[in-house]
Amino acid sequence: MKLRDPMPELDGATGWLNSKPMEKTDIIGNKPTLIHFWSVSCDSCKSDMPKVNTFRDAYRDRLNIIAIHMPRSESDLNLDQVRIVAKEQKISQPIIVDNEHALTDAFRTRYVPAYYLFDHEGKLRHFQGGNGGGINMLRKRINRVLG
Repeated sequence: MKLRDPMPELDGATGWLNSKPMEKTDIIGNKPTLIHFWSVSCDSCKSDMPKVNTFRDAYRDRLNIIAIHMPRSESDLNLDQVRIVAKEQKISQPIIVDNEHALTDAFRTRYVPAYYLFDHEGKLRHFQGGNGGGINMLRKRINRVLG
């Protein structure tokens, strides 16, 4: 995805945790949205998750946060394992399970963790992927979008 591209539709999920199924129109227009891709087998995702949860708690009324579980291997397809890790990681935000990679393909995600920050109109304002301690940069971008 390129900056200012519109948020892809949220179609093709194989499951939803912590939420009823939503569509893009359910979240666009009310506030900016951070979508983060993660996987149960990703150690970097697990080490970043407490920081993502901090964003969730600090910006609760001003930012939508949605997690998308992107399986990286056959063993990552186990929904019970996704539930266990989500509970261990204290993920209370909506989780889209993407076992068929429909959303992974729509967002053109190649690796996890990956973070997509959209403004209230649903336009991409920031992307970052991989581990590398970029959470502080993400915080700056969130604050800029929240203005």
